[in-house]
Amino acid sequence: MIRIVFCWLLLVFSTSGFAQSDDSDATAEPLDPAYEGVHGMVVFNHASSLFVSNFANYRKPHNVQLIYKLTPKNPALIYLTRDADLVTIKPEPFNLQRLVRGQSLTVKADVFIGHFDHGGSLTYEQMEITFSEQKYVRVLEKLGEPVNLQKYDKVELGYNSHALIHQIQGAPSYDHLILLFENISCITDVNARSSVPAEDMLNYRLSFCGSMKPIFYQTEPFSEKAPSS
Repeated sequence: MIRIVFCWLLLVFSTSGFAQSDDSDATAEPLDPAYEGVHGMVVFNHASSLFVSNFANYRKPHNVQLIYKLTPKNPALIYLTRDADLVTIKPEPFNLQRLVRGQSLTVKADVFIGHFDHGGSLTYEQMEITFSEQKYVRVLEKLGEPVNLQKYDKVELGYNSHALIHQIQGAPSYDHLILLFENISCITDVNARSSVPAEDMLNYRLSFCGSMKPIFYQTEPFSEKAPSS
């Protein structure tokens, strides 16, 4: 008799737990359709792990700085990223808020050596990839006026490696991503003479953080403020 009661109570609590999970999913806010689009990204690797960083700008659906761990169905993407100086992907359209929320997402993407919008060479078509783990997210809102103090966030990638990503400011500003191979305590704020310093100067100042590999630097999308809505 005691065993029957115990089993009944276990069934009740288990059912209650499932019901709470379902209610939580049902009450999630709907995705903002303004974040639906083609979200180009740069791909970089450490050891056998792949990561992507979103090509941000000031306008929706791209006003998000984002680093995600990437799992490709085809391991050729790992070898390509190891050998090429720059690899980018152009995924099929999806809602970027899924990644902002930390969800796992599988899509198909065209893979390019070089920048897909600036003369890159199409290498693989419609490769299946999975965004498997969020490492960093920052929405570009209420950025204020640009300043000469350049702040970088240190993002843990695993296996004692990190990425440095520049906190994009109000225009004019820049996007800058560096891969670090050592876990050295270092200053990641750079006092510069302008709000858009030269890449070489930034790389030199940040080299005190140890062995590193510059991944990407661009200024063009951040030369002008987004129009007010």
